[in-house]
Amino acid sequence: MTPLPALPRVGLGGGPLGNYLQPISDAQAQAVIDTAWAAGIRYFDTAPFYGLGLAERRLGRALRSRPRSAYLLSTKVGRLVKPGSNGSREASIFAVPDDHHVEWDFTRDGVLRSVSDSLDRLGLDRIDILLIHDPDRHWPQALDEAYPALADLRAQGVVRAIGVGMNQSRMLVDFVKHADPDVLLAANQCTLLRRSAFEELLPLCQERAIPVVAASLLHRGQLTTPPPDAPADVQRIAAACRDHDVPLTAAALQFPLQHPAVHSILMGAHEPAQITTNLAALDHPIPDALWQALSPGPALGTPAGSARTGDGGSRLRAAASPPPP
Repeated sequence: MTPLPALPRVGLGGGPLGNYLQPISDAQAQAVIDTAWAAGIRYFDTAPFYGLGLAERRLGRALRSRPRSAYLLSTKVGRLVKPGSNGSREASIFAVPDDHHVEWDFTRDGVLRSVSDSLDRLGLDRIDILLIHDPDRHWPQALDEAYPALADLRAQGVVRAIGVGMNQSRMLVDFVKHADPDVLLAANQCTLLRRSAFEELLPLCQERAIPVVAASLLHRGQLTTPPPDAPADVQRIAAACRDHDVPLTAAALQFPLQHPAVHSILMGAHEPAQITTNLAALDHPIPDALWQALSPGPALGTPAGSARTGDGGSRLRAAASPPPP
């Protein structure tokens, strides 16, 4: 299998395709993916957990007619989708029927089963990036069983890159120190509101040339259109953006990319217009004065526009992203 090219600057997050927080139709999900493709997005992230398999099925259907060499696909392991309800509320954030549930499984057999199930749902021939998903309460098993299974799949050429995706920085740091990840997905930790990744994780990844994908940047809409009772931190950020005539969404999406360890961000969308709006925000000019106004807290690292360091990871070579066909 050929080496993975450099991560694109932006990818489509698959949570909304699994009816995250609100239902969307199959046709609407297709339209979101089609719009992302037409706009040049060639990196798509999903997981079995998103809609209990629904996001993988929808994404697979939409991508099946696209040239497989033209895009990157990531999915995850750690939760197996099983038939029937088990009374768990974990998946209640997805508006899907209560006829399936997920079971945590970071064993080698669980990883292999998860990959097989994902390929069946996607209807595709391969996965580019495979991530261990949310092993917060399963750290020993994730490191001792799941990670070696992923490393074997990488060595066999079944997947091109491996890593972990989490909502916390401390365990991601431990994972970097005890394993050999090609990429990390950091959610809710290198955002305008939550900056824990800037303290140790991003400097460590920069040092070791491990590219980071940042996700969950808009905090469920708080950093798009803040409600009147928004927290003080949100109000301060919004006021600074107004003072510099910059849309709040633009600052929120571009903020993690100011650090050289962050190579890509994920944007989710429930409707096609959100893709167009967010891509425009991602390209909106932002003056250095705004970044300085937003700087309280951990430092950003290399300023915007400065050269990045590292080659994108041990197996992520610095090459152009696949061009549109």
